[in-house]
Amino acid sequence: MHPLDALGSPVRRDILRELRAGPRSVQDLADRFPVSRPAISRHLRVLRDAGLVDARPDGNRTLYTVRLQGFASVRDFLDEFWDTALARLVELSQE
Repeated sequence: MHPLDALGSPVRRDILRELRAGPRSVQDLADRFPVSRPAISRHLRVLRDAGLVDARPDGNRTLYTVRLQGFASVRDFLDEFWDTALARLVELSQE
């Protein structure tokens, strides 16, 4: 799945915001959201498949963290629009 597709869900975006503060388990996230543990697990699987989060075992649980490298393709996509917008702004300022 492309990272932009994974970011289409408000719940997944909120999970990523929560993970910015540090590693979290499924239970940690389920405690913070009005979503079931299985639903959180499904969202994390989508984020992991898109390369936006990493998972590592920690005893009897798994901790999830943001994978910053996964956002490179998102940044590249948005940069295309940003470059076009800046070029247009320069054109308008020279008229």
